[in-house]
Amino acid sequence: MNILSAFVVMCCLTISHSQYNPHYIDNRNVIVHLFEWKWNDIADECVNFLGPNGFAGIQVSPVNENWVSDDRAWYERYQPISYKLVTRSGTEEEFSRMVQICRLQGVRIYVDVVFNHMASGSLGSKIYGTDGSEADPDTFYYPAVPYNKSDFHSDCTITDYTDVYQVRNCQLSSLRDLNQTIPYVREKILDFLNHLVDLGVAGFRVDAAKHMDPSDLRYIYNNIKALNTSFGFRPADRAFIAQEVIDLGGEAITSSQYTSLGVVTEFKASNILGEAFRGLIQLADLVRWGPTFGMLPSNRALVFVENHDNERGHGAGGSNILTYKNGKIYLMAVVFNLAHTYGIPRIISSYAFDNPSQGPPHDDSYNILRPSPFSNGGTICSNGWVCQHRWLAIRNMVEFRNVVGNVPVSLWYDNGSNQIAFSRGVRGFVAFNNDVVDFNAKIRTLLPSGIYCDVISGEKINGACTGKMLGVRSGVVGVILRADDEYGVVAIHRDSKL
Repeated sequence: MNILSAFVVMCCLTISHSQYNPHYIDNRNVIVHLFEWKWNDIADECVNFLGPNGFAGIQVSPVNENWVSDDRAWYERYQPISYKLVTRSGTEEEFSRMVQICRLQGVRIYVDVVFNHMASGSLGSKIYGTDGSEADPDTFYYPAVPYNKSDFHSDCTITDYTDVYQVRNCQLSSLRDLNQTIPYVREKILDFLNHLVDLGVAGFRVDAAKHMDPSDLRYIYNNIKALNTSFGFRPADRAFIAQEVIDLGGEAITSSQYTSLGVVTEFKASNILGEAFRGLIQLADLVRWGPTFGMLPSNRALVFVENHDNERGHGAGGSNILTYKNGKIYLMAVVFNLAHTYGIPRIISSYAFDNPSQGPPHDDSYNILRPSPFSNGGTICSNGWVCQHRWLAIRNMVEFRNVVGNVPVSLWYDNGSNQIAFSRGVRGFVAFNNDVVDFNAKIRTLLPSGIYCDVISGEKINGACTGKMLGVRSGVVGVILRADDEYGVVAIHRDSKL
């Protein structure tokens, strides 16, 4: 191999490897998806809550102009009309300001990008976008880009998910399927992505990656410019890539076909956590949590309890999926996901809904309402927002994960059923009771002897615990978790020691 060839290979390897790096600041570890939040509200949240509480990054809703639906359903954001940065969440200027403010608070921004398709809207009529652009899906004409019929795949609909050609070249629910092999289409997509890089984003969640050919995605990813060094990135840093590939098995397209390109959404994790905390399988089975459970390698998996699709019954998992509506067992699953080493964790923070199509909280003119101001320490949300990331236990588990870092799981304990516990080396310990009997036991741990504040029921403030206390003595921690405990879980870490 000559010097030039070696250089080219090394460049390609560097690009590929860097796409797995989320570029966190200050050893932070958790991404939160602020689903349908406005840019100005996200900026305020970075300053007042996310930055001070150690959150690493935010996945934001699609930023480009989308179809305006009659009832302003959430899914209109996933039907692009152009690549102008104008949505219900705000303008390009507001987005740019938000990225800069969040970065100064140590919080990175990842954009949910949609370039598999363009809007279908209400077929049979022209449609309009959030910046006033018109489009005619019937003739495949999107003048604000512009795209015309020659830029799309043939007019067919996916009916068979065992047919690779259909899944990657036909239309998903009538959405007009772009042909990413065409140089002009690639150019337009790259212009869009590179503009976001210029604005300081750290990476992308790629919607519907499963419906695009890996070779086309490889070309696109490898031609995204290096990240903007004005935002603290190194000159060779490339965008973090997290690809949406729904794979629970039984289909022709698998998540492993995309792991050479970037991180992949591990929907099996979402499904299995739902099964475990609903009691369909035992918590003791989670001793195998990770690749031995048939899931992706840890550094290739984006893991979550629920996302914006499957919490509404769409996508993978069906009735197994846990959401904020499931209360205690939902919280336990989120805590487990944050306490364990497996994968790159993401939590969602969204709004309450009864109708699965329901859009975000809004006024009579469909303007998105703000979450509540930061009263009561900023932990309470109103105006229809759930704000899971502000819940005390979840906020404290973000700190837990930052404290334990990459220390492996050790000293796994289970009762053969639904009581489990494990340590994170000398830095952390967590125990769960999803059983019908009390959990009252002495469990081995590597934490130093002392009294610790449980960070689920409270925290350490001014040298005292506001919730439960756990004692560690000579490598043993006393765990008392009643079957009817409000939370079903306790967690302690090095910094919660009195």
